[in-house]
This record gives sequence, C-alpha cells and structure tokens, in this order.
Amino acid sequence: MLTVLRVHLPSDIPIVGCELTPYVLLRLPDKSVATDDVPESAPINGHFLRYKWYRIQSDRKIAICSVHPSEQATLQCLGCVKAKIPVAKSYHCSPKCFANSWQHHRVLHEHAANAVNENGNEEEEVFGRYNSTGSGVVNTGLPPSQSAGNLANGATPLYPAAVTQRSGETWFEVGRSKTYTPTSDDIGHVLKFECVVLEAETNIPVGHVNTILTSRVIPAPSPTPRRLISVREDESPVIPDLGGRISSSGTFTVLSYNILSDSYATSELYSYCPSWALSWTYRRQNLLREIVGYRADIVCLQEVQSDHFEEFFAPELDKHGYQALFKRKTSEVFGGNMNSIDGCATFFRRDRFSHVKKYEVEFNKAAQSLTDALVPSAQKKTALGRLIKDNVALIVVLEAKFGNQGVDNPGKRQLVCVANTHVNVQHELKDVKLWQVHTLLKGLEKIAASADIPMLVCGDFNSMPGSAPHALLAMGKVDPMHPDLVVDPLGILRPTTKLTHQLPLVSAYTSFARMETGLGSERHKRRMDPITEEPLFTNCTRDFIGTHDYIFYSADSLTVVSLLELLDEDSLRKDTALPSPEWSSDHIALLAEFRCKSKTKH
Repeated sequence: MLTVLRVHLPSDIPIVGCELTPYVLLRLPDKSVATDDVPESAPINGHFLRYKWYRIQSDRKIAICSVHPSEQATLQCLGCVKAKIPVAKSYHCSPKCFANSWQHHRVLHEHAANAVNENGNEEEEVFGRYNSTGSGVVNTGLPPSQSAGNLANGATPLYPAAVTQRSGETWFEVGRSKTYTPTSDDIGHVLKFECVVLEAETNIPVGHVNTILTSRVIPAPSPTPRRLISVREDESPVIPDLGGRISSSGTFTVLSYNILSDSYATSELYSYCPSWALSWTYRRQNLLREIVGYRADIVCLQEVQSDHFEEFFAPELDKHGYQALFKRKTSEVFGGNMNSIDGCATFFRRDRFSHVKKYEVEFNKAAQSLTDALVPSAQKKTALGRLIKDNVALIVVLEAKFGNQGVDNPGKRQLVCVANTHVNVQHELKDVKLWQVHTLLKGLEKIAASADIPMLVCGDFNSMPGSAPHALLAMGKVDPMHPDLVVDPLGILRPTTKLTHQLPLVSAYTSFARMETGLGSERHKRRMDPITEEPLFTNCTRDFIGTHDYIFYSADSLTVVSLLELLDEDSLRKDTALPSPEWSSDHIALLAEFRCKSKTKH
C-alpha cells in the first residue's frame, strides 16, 4: 500500500509565472521511499496519487509590504501619501522594515518633490488619498489593499466548483496536477496544495490528506525593458524594445552576462535581497525570461553551474532555437559538489549560425606549463598555489547563415570567433588576472593567424577600466610603468615588452561615448566614464560598484550598430543593490549588435 510520508515546497514564496513543484515523499509497498509520481493511469498495487491546488480568497482586504511582498503591511508612510507617491510603495510590514529601508525609501520622496517642482501638479486620481495624522508613519492595522480587493472579479477558475470553508473565506480549485504555475488571479492570495492516496477501483482516500499552505502569491517583478540604442548615424536613433525585434539580415547580436551562480547567491553575501528572490527556483525563471527577451543571436553566460546548464539552460534555450556549448571550470581548487561547479556557457541561434569548431582554455594547464619552463623546482609549489585558480575560457568558431556573409567573395564563408571567459576574481592577484588575459589573447592570435576571422572577446574580466588587463585588451599593450605591474612575485610578467597582442580589439560600449549629439545621446553618455569611455558600472552590489564586464570586437572586420542601454545607479540602488527581485544577478547584461565590414581591396 502507498502512503504519503511528507509534502513540502522547495520555496514557499509563490510568484506569478514561476512553477511550483512540491516534493512528495511516498512509502511504497516494499517499504522503500520514493518521490516518483503515481498517476491514475499507472497505479501501483491498485493505488494512485491525487493532487489538488486551491486559491484561498478572503473577504478581508489587505495591503502588502512594499519591501517584503510576501508579508502583510502594518505600517504606512504618510510622507508617501502627502507626496502622492504610488500608495503600494508606502506600505511596510514592521517598524524595523521601515527603518532599514528609510535610506533608500526617502529617495522616492525626493524624486516626487523634484517631479512636482518640474512638472507642476500631478493627476491626483492616479494615487490613493488618505487622512494624515501629522506623524511620519501610521499604524494602518488592516489598510485597504490597492491590488487584492477586486482581483477575482470576472475571473473564471480552471475548475468552476468552489467550496466555502467558513464565513468570509472561499477555496477555488485551480489545478489537479503535481505542479502549478500561479497566475495574476492568484496575486495576494494563499495557495493550498493537497495530496492523498486513492484506491483505484473506488477512488476512496487511503490515509489522511496531506496539505501545504503557501505564503501569499506575489506578482513577478517586471523591470523596465532595456532597449537597443543605435550608435551609427545611418541608423534610426532608437530601435524598438527587444521583445518584438528581429535582427536585420546583415547584422547579428551578442549578449554577455554573468548570471551569478546559485552557490554564491547567499543571504550572507546579499542580505539586502529578499530570500525568495535569491532562491534558484525564482532566479532561474527570471534570468531565462530576461535572456530570452533579448533575442540575441549569440549568448555568452558566465557563472553557470554544471547541473543548471544540463538540467535547465541547455534544454530551455533549446526550445527557443539555441544550440549550447559549455566549459566547466577545472577543480583543483574547488572543494564542493562537482555538479555545482560553474563555468562558461555559449549559446547560438541555429537559424543564424552553425558550429564549426570549439577550443577550451584551461588556465591551470597553462600555469603548469609556465611553471615547468620558468620557475625553479624549489619554488614550483608556491608558484602553482598562486596561479592555479580553476578559471577557464570557451572559444567557439561559428559560420554565419544570414545575409551579407562573404561580401568580398560570394563563395567565401563568413566565420566569427567568439571567446567567453571569467577571469580570476581575487583583487590582490593582479599578476594572475593579467597573465590569464594575456594567455587567452595569445591563443586567439593563433586562431586569427590561421584564418581571416572577426574576433569577439566577451566575459567577466574582474578588471576595472584602466587596469592592466583592460589596457592589454583595449590598447594591445601595457605601459611598463603601469602600477599593476608592481605585483609580480613570480616574475611571470617580465619582460613587460612581451605583454602585447596584434588583435585590433575595441570595447563595444565605448561606442556610446562617440555618439553624435542627438536623441538620448547625452543621457547615455552620462552613464559612461568620460575618461575610460566605458560604462560606469556593470557590477553593482552593496559593497562594490564598477565595471568588470566587456564585449571586445575586431574593429577591422566588425562595426558596432547598436548597444543595449545601460542602467542608472539610482534605479538599482532603490533596492540597495543587485541582485534584487527585478534583476537576478549582481551584474547587468551587455549586448551589442554588429555588422561585418567589407574589406578594402588593394
């Protein structure tokens, strides 16, 4: 006989659009325990499992905390009410919540005051109006909800039968499978999951019904869509949102994004981010929605865990027409579960490119060769301890299927080489960072020497603009007097004259700095560093803000057509930093659109 031992959800915060899949532990007839489904169509010993999901709706109106949307609000900021800030942003679940968020919450008041000064009176009916007591915060008790009160009006439940359990509370049956994906109708309501063993012949329950109640369903955060901005005079100034955009036949787009490995996404490191927004079950769906929305032809991701690549990203992006390639970090230093070690994943659209060749760069192997050749045997262990950091690069050669390939020679294949890497993170190891970048560039030079092929070098280089690794990439050399060269205990950077390469690489995002004055150009230039011409930041945590991510390209064979707009620090700092419920990584995605140049004939 089957019996249900235990039912639980991996994350009890239900979010619209994110699938809920409870773990159901069963005791089988042989007394073993399993989590397999036992449907009515395939019973075991004449028994099967029945699942039901309910939405619990109450007549009592509630408001939700603006900081912790799974919590009911008990406080309302009267400053928001007076400033006519959208009332949903005024609610807080506790005095501590309000106090902790005040530093960033008060920015809303400042922006509202500035908006009134610039624009005059706002339309009053947009915002709720409440009586003021003169104090800064009012204990609302059970304040009126701005969203939950009428959500069910006009909604047609999946299963029309509704069972009233007690006065003022109604259960609507919304699903009969093991999994359930909350909808907009569920926002603000608690979900109930039931699981019971039934006898196949009689449909009579065996044993008690196992149930779970979730927290209140919250809406999926929806950040403002980022747009592609033209940087060329012969293109339209602003290209429409990416969601409805298809690349023109002669151009292609490249995305680079450090998605933040789940093993690093801890509450200890990111205490300012709600725990539900850090959970992988939430982040993976939010990241996928973002990545797919960019509709890039080539996607370079960093910090992709091995198990997440195999079980989630590869199959999910396959549904959207992408072929996947992956290079896991080496494991000499890593001491955890091998399935959770991260690496670099490169995807490309099958209808736009075909795979020609793949190269894998393991910096640990290069370190071994270097120490064998240069370091005295007595110092070898120390040298390897400094150089071996598990970082890798994935290099992929692709052939274009779209128009304009072989513009010089109609019969010639148009190839493109894409490097995807994640350089060592440790700030003090400046020599190791520079050595890893130099090693990668020397490998790319060999590929370039064997074929006339445009180069794209993408990734998280953990190096700020103006650093030695950035200078090597962007300038092709490093000034012998560069301060980063002072850190070289192994002598691996000597002579400094060897720190060069011949690839004509340019950082794609510096094109923003060269935009002609026009629609939106000044706004985008304000998001760039005027000295380095790089973005002010691509990585934004509570403790650090700066640029670590780049897309470099061969300027002799490619030209930048447009770039994905950057984000304002203020818009991210409203939730303290990244990651946040809206953005599920501590980095932002970079995306560039390129066109192949026609080579000048001599």
